[in-house]
Amino acid sequence: MLSMYIDYAIGYAVLLAAYFLTRTYAQGFLGPYYDLIGYGFLVVLGLVLVYIAVAPPVFYARYRYRITEDRVDVRCGIVFIRHTLVPIERVHQVEIARGPINNLLGLADVTITTAGGEATLRYLELDEAEKVADRLNNLIGRMLRDRMPTTPGPRPGAADE
Repeated sequence: MLSMYIDYAIGYAVLLAAYFLTRTYAQGFLGPYYDLIGYGFLVVLGLVLVYIAVAPPVFYARYRYRITEDRVDVRCGIVFIRHTLVPIERVHQVEIARGPINNLLGLADVTITTAGGEATLRYLELDEAEKVADRLNNLIGRMLRDRMPTTPGPRPGAADE
């Protein structure tokens, strides 16, 4: 959750800087709407602050993922719950990503790419992210081996001999 709080705090700092820049330099541009826009900005800042305080624990409580022999199932969300099912046979790439904040906290994200999009397992401890990536790669490898023909077919050009 600390990583989420830090991410949100950075976004809030940018929003706060925009507010102060607007209050400092926009009076000439906004004319009679200057105060109205300033109060609207304060309401938005307040709502965002409440969201920042509430969102990480809710996200953490609702976040679930499960890897089975045939699919990856991810459920996450704060206001809207998103349920993503990724069939193992559709997986093209498995990637582990670490941003600067997650790197400091020893966390990583595993991104599963398919032809139709991607699913991300977020905020995993680095060891867990590596285990997940290895498991997915093993499942994909096993699935590909199972699809390979076990009996050798005719050699190319054998009919010409």
